[in-house]
Amino acid sequence: QMQAKESGGGLVQPGGSLSLSCVASGSTLPIKAMGWYRQAPGNQRELVAEIRTGDIINYLDSVKGRFTISRGNAKNTVYLQMNSLKPEDTAVYYCNVEVPGFGFWGHGTQVTVSS
Repeated sequence: QMQAKESGGGLVQPGGSLSLSCVASGSTLPIKAMGWYRQAPGNQRELVAEIRTGDIINYLDSVKGRFTISRGNAKNTVYLQMNSLKPEDTAVYYCNVEVPGFGFWGHGTQVTVSS
Protein backbone atom coordinates (compact mmCIF):
# COMPACT_ATOMS: atom_id res chain seq x y z
CA GLN A 1 0.00 0.00 0.00
CA MET A 2 1.42 3.35 -1.02
CA GLN A 3 1.87 5.76 1.84
CA ALA A 4 3.29 9.19 2.46
CA LYS A 5 3.98 9.83 6.11
CA GLU A 6 4.72 13.31 7.40
CA SER A 7 6.48 14.29 10.60
CA GLY A 8 7.37 17.59 12.17
CA GLY A 9 5.15 20.60 12.48
CA GLY A 10 3.81 22.11 15.67
CA LEU A 11 3.52 25.50 17.29
CA VAL A 12 6.14 28.20 16.77
CA GLN A 13 6.36 31.93 17.36
CA PRO A 14 6.53 34.37 14.45
CA GLY A 15 10.06 34.49 13.09
CA GLY A 16 10.77 30.96 14.23
CA SER A 17 11.67 27.84 12.28
CA LEU A 18 10.23 24.39 11.78
CA SER A 19 11.22 21.39 9.72
CA LEU A 20 8.90 18.89 8.07
CA SER A 21 9.79 15.43 6.76
CA CYS A 22 7.92 13.01 4.53
CA VAL A 23 8.74 9.42 3.72
CA ALA A 24 7.08 7.62 0.81
CA SER A 25 6.71 3.86 0.87
CA GLY A 26 4.91 0.98 -0.79
CA SER A 27 5.31 2.01 -4.43
CA THR A 28 7.35 0.14 -7.02
CA LEU A 29 6.85 2.94 -9.53
CA PRO A 30 9.48 5.66 -9.93
CA ILE A 31 8.78 8.87 -8.08
CA LYS A 32 8.35 11.77 -10.49
CA ALA A 33 7.93 14.48 -7.89
CA MET A 34 7.57 15.06 -4.18
CA GLY A 35 6.16 18.18 -2.71
CA TRP A 36 4.42 20.02 0.07
CA TYR A 37 0.99 21.59 -0.07
CA ARG A 38 -0.88 23.47 2.61
CA GLN A 39 -4.47 24.26 3.41
CA ALA A 40 -5.67 26.88 5.85
CA PRO A 41 -9.28 26.98 7.09
CA GLY A 42 -11.55 28.38 4.41
CA ASN A 43 -8.82 28.29 1.77
CA GLN A 44 -8.01 25.96 -1.08
CA ARG A 45 -5.06 23.64 -0.87
CA GLU A 46 -2.03 25.29 -2.46
CA LEU A 47 1.38 24.13 -3.58
CA VAL A 48 4.12 25.34 -1.26
CA ALA A 49 7.17 23.66 -2.77
CA GLU A 50 7.99 20.69 -4.95
CA ILE A 51 10.97 18.86 -6.40
CA ARG A 52 10.44 17.25 -9.76
CA THR A 53 12.53 14.86 -11.86
CA GLY A 54 15.79 16.51 -12.80
CA ASP A 55 15.84 18.40 -9.50
CA ILE A 56 13.47 21.03 -10.81
CA ILE A 57 12.24 23.00 -7.81
CA ASN A 58 9.19 25.25 -7.59
CA TYR A 59 8.12 27.46 -4.70
CA LEU A 60 5.04 29.43 -3.84
CA ASP A 61 6.02 33.08 -4.26
CA SER A 62 5.20 33.98 -0.67
CA VAL A 63 7.67 31.41 0.74
CA LYS A 64 10.61 32.06 -1.57
CA GLY A 65 13.71 32.91 0.41
CA ARG A 66 12.20 31.51 3.63
CA PHE A 67 11.44 27.86 2.86
CA THR A 68 13.81 25.26 1.43
CA ILE A 69 12.77 21.91 0.01
CA SER A 70 15.23 19.04 -0.34
CA ARG A 71 15.32 15.32 -1.05
CA GLY A 72 17.02 12.67 1.00
CA ASN A 73 19.74 10.45 -0.43
CA ALA A 74 17.27 7.57 -0.74
CA LYS A 75 15.05 9.79 -2.94
CA ASN A 76 11.87 8.61 -1.20
CA THR A 77 12.16 11.30 1.45
CA VAL A 78 11.48 15.00 1.16
CA TYR A 79 12.12 17.74 3.67
CA LEU A 80 10.82 21.25 4.08
CA GLN A 81 12.86 23.68 6.15
CA MET A 82 10.72 26.66 7.09
CA ASN A 83 12.41 29.79 8.43
CA SER A 84 11.13 33.25 9.31
CA LEU A 85 7.67 31.84 9.78
CA LYS A 86 4.69 34.17 9.69
CA PRO A 87 1.18 33.80 11.10
CA GLU A 88 -0.12 33.47 7.54
CA ASP A 89 1.92 30.28 7.18
CA THR A 90 -0.45 28.61 9.63
CA ALA A 91 -2.09 25.65 7.90
CA VAL A 92 -2.18 21.89 7.63
CA TYR A 93 0.78 20.84 5.52
CA TYR A 94 0.41 17.81 3.26
CA CYS A 95 3.05 15.75 1.53
CA ASN A 96 2.29 14.72 -2.04
CA VAL A 97 4.09 12.00 -3.97
CA GLU A 98 3.67 11.78 -7.74
CA VAL A 99 4.29 8.54 -9.63
CA PRO A 100 3.39 7.74 -13.25
CA GLY A 101 -0.37 7.94 -13.57
CA PHE A 102 -1.34 9.34 -10.17
CA GLY A 103 -0.31 10.89 -6.90
CA PHE A 104 -0.89 10.09 -3.26
CA TRP A 105 -1.14 12.17 -0.13
CA GLY A 106 -0.09 12.05 3.46
CA HIS A 107 -2.57 12.73 6.23
CA GLY A 108 -1.15 16.17 6.94
CA THR A 109 0.61 17.85 9.84
CA GLN A 110 -0.46 21.04 11.55
CA VAL A 111 1.80 24.09 11.53
CA THR A 112 0.71 26.96 13.75
CA VAL A 113 2.58 30.27 13.86
CA SER A 114 1.40 32.35 16.78
CA SER A 115 2.70 34.37 19.67
